[in-house]
Amino acid sequence: MNRINKRASGVLMHISSLPGDTGIGTLGDNAYKFVDYLKSAKQTYWQILPVCPTGFGDSPYQSFSTFAGNPYFIDLPTLTREGYLKREDYECIDWGSDAARVDYGLLYIKRHRLFEKLFQNFKKSPPPDFDSFCSQNAFWLDDYSLFMAVKDAHGGTAFNTWEDDIRKHEDSAVRRLAEEHAQRCTYYKMLQYFFFKQWHALKAYANKNGIKIIGDLPIYVSSDSADVWSDPRQFCLDGDLQPIVVAGCPPDSFSSDGQLWGNPVYNWNYMRENNYDWWISRLKMSLSIYDIVRIDHFRGFESYYCIPSNEKTAKNGEWKKGPGMDFWNSVKESLGDLPIIAEDLGFLTDGVIELLNDSGFPGMKVLQFAFDAHGQSSYLPHKYIQNSVVYTGTHDNDTINGWVETTAEEDVNFAVKYLRAGDKSNIAKEMMISALAGVSNTCILTMQDLIGLGSSARMNVPSTVGENWCWRATDEQITSETFEFLSYYTELYSR
Repeated sequence: MNRINKRASGVLMHISSLPGDTGIGTLGDNAYKFVDYLKSAKQTYWQILPVCPTGFGDSPYQSFSTFAGNPYFIDLPTLTREGYLKREDYECIDWGSDAARVDYGLLYIKRHRLFEKLFQNFKKSPPPDFDSFCSQNAFWLDDYSLFMAVKDAHGGTAFNTWEDDIRKHEDSAVRRLAEEHAQRCTYYKMLQYFFFKQWHALKAYANKNGIKIIGDLPIYVSSDSADVWSDPRQFCLDGDLQPIVVAGCPPDSFSSDGQLWGNPVYNWNYMRENNYDWWISRLKMSLSIYDIVRIDHFRGFESYYCIPSNEKTAKNGEWKKGPGMDFWNSVKESLGDLPIIAEDLGFLTDGVIELLNDSGFPGMKVLQFAFDAHGQSSYLPHKYIQNSVVYTGTHDNDTINGWVETTAEEDVNFAVKYLRAGDKSNIAKEMMISALAGVSNTCILTMQDLIGLGSSARMNVPSTVGENWCWRATDEQITSETFEFLSYYTELYSR
C-alpha cells in the first residue's frame, strides 16, 4: 500500500537548521522538541535533506558516502549523558558568532579535535553493540572508513590523485592500508556508530508520535566518494578512473551556461547486467533510515544530460536514454511497494511524464513556479492531481518573502490576484493556505516561511558555492506560537 496517498502535511527543515549552542543542529533535545511541535500542530511529516556527510561546498548533495551519516549531527550532550564526554569538553569552544548560521570552517577543525577526545574515551570502554554494528554495516562501512582514513593521510586530497594501487582499490593495497590505518578506520566507524544510534532513537520517537521522516536521496554521488572509489565499474570512468562524462543540466532561461554538477554518470549497461544491485542496496539503506524517500532529479531515470568532463560549462552536453521502468520494476521486485516522492521539476518530456505515471510515484508541485503573469504554468493549484506533493518552495528556492521581493512585478501582481491576497504583504500567508487547501495528497511547507523570514534564510542558491546550507533557526523563532497558524489550517483543510 502506498504510504503517502492519504491527505496530510508536514514541514521541511534540515537537521543542520535546528537551534542549539554547539554550532549546528544535532540529533539532540531540540530535534525531539521539533517532533513535539509537529505533533502539536497535527502534522504527519518532517522532511529533511540528505543526512550524509557534507563534502565539496558543504553540500549534502556532494557527499563522501551515500550510505554514511553526518558526524556533525551527533549530539554532544547525549554523549555526556552516556559518559563519553564532559560538558567542559565542548561548552568552552567557540562554535561561531552567529547563532543563525553554520560556520562549516570552524566545525571542520573543532568538531574533529573534540571527536579525538571522544575517541580516546571510547577506546577505554567500547559499547557492547559496536562490533555488531560494524558487522551489519560492513558492506559500506569498511570502504567508507578506509576511504576517510586514507584521505586524511593524503591531506584531504581527492582520491583520483592518490597512488595508482590505492586509487584503483587493488586488493593488496586495501589490505595493507586497512592494517596501517586500523586506528583511524575505527575512529570513523565510531562516528558512524554514534550517528546511527542517535538517529534511530530520534526516528523511533518521531514514529511513536505519529511523525514520519521524509528523507532525500540525490540521484548522483560525488566523484570524490567512497562509492566511486570502492566500485568504479558502476560509473562511466576511463582507465585512470577519471569521469568520461559528468552530470548537469542544459542551458535554460535561468542559466545561459546550464548547470555543470560534475558528478560521474552511471554505467547503466553494467548496472542492468548486474540487476541494479548497487542501486537496490542504496535504496534499501535509505528506506531503513527514512520512512519516505524523495528521489532527487527523477527525470534522470528516463533520460540524463551528460557533458564531456573537460568542458567548463554545461553547454556542450547531450541527452542519453536512462533505464526507465526496467530499473523501477527490478527495484520493486526486490523491495516491494516503495514510499517514494519523485522530484520531477523542470522541463518534462512525454517520456518523463510516462515514466512518472507508470511508476505510480507522486510528483512535486512548487507554488513559487506557478505565478507567471500569462497564467499558463502547470504549477497553478487548479491543475494539480491528488497523487502529488505540493510545496511552497524547496531547499533550492528563495523563501516566499524573498520571492516576493525578487520576482518580476507582473508575476507578483498575478500571485496577489490568484491567491486573493489583497496586496503583496499577504502573499506568504495566502500561498501557504493555498497549498494546505489544495487537492494534493501531501503538502510540505518550509520552516523559514512559517517563521516569516526573507532571503537571508534561503538554504541554497543553485550553481553557487560558499554561502549555502548555513541557515539555522533560533530558539526564539521556533515556539508553539509559530505552529498555531499551521495547526489551524491543517485541521480546517482536513490534513
